[in-house]
Amino acid sequence: MKTIQFKLNLPSDVKLWLEEEAVRNLRSQGAQVVTCLRAAMSQRENVGERSGE
Repeated sequence: MKTIQFKLNLPSDVKLWLEEEAVRNLRSQGAQVVTCLRAAMSQRENVGERSGE
């Protein structure tokens, strides 16, 4: 899988949450972001399936 690097500006409270979640889940902060985004993508796909899209 090809990865693309980009700069991301986060509010300080979101950054703190990300740091804490990454430590709690034994992941890097980047991996935690990807995990959260993939979960949101999956949830959106599941909602689309239930609504008949």
